[in-house]
Amino acid sequence: MTGRPKSSAAASIIDPSTIQAYRETEYRVLGEPPLTLQVGQVSAGLLALHKRHKVDCSAFLTACNPFSQRSGDAANANRQAALAAELARRGLAFVAGIGKHPSNDWPGEDSFLVLGLDLQAARMLGVQLEQNGFIWSGADAVPQLILLR
Repeated sequence: MTGRPKSSAAASIIDPSTIQAYRETEYRVLGEPPLTLQVGQVSAGLLALHKRHKVDCSAFLTACNPFSQRSGDAANANRQAALAAELARRGLAFVAGIGKHPSNDWPGEDSFLVLGLDLQAARMLGVQLEQNGFIWSGADAVPQLILLR
């Protein structure tokens, strides 16, 4: 595959306003130092994090609110804990994060930035987690919205 992965909103069953909200969301990585990822904008902090961990890609994933249907706090916490256990089982490095739109009332979603997770593995995990999409960054450290439905 050459270039950045493409995500086609035109072919998606996801409501266009939801896709727009995903594009506007701030994907906050709570590491040291913290950083905020925004779709389509190169992140020097992410590039440095990739270098530090000797990887050339990462995925920002959540297990919360499957298919963007609000779940309760306890259900989301259980899903996130299961995701953390699965990432640890796979031996992947990950950093806690939160995805939060800067102005709408959707609650922030606990997430993980998973270092070194290639695009295909991230897609498979996103499908397993029943997510509409996720954020993936390649060697250029430009976060891209990848839609799954």
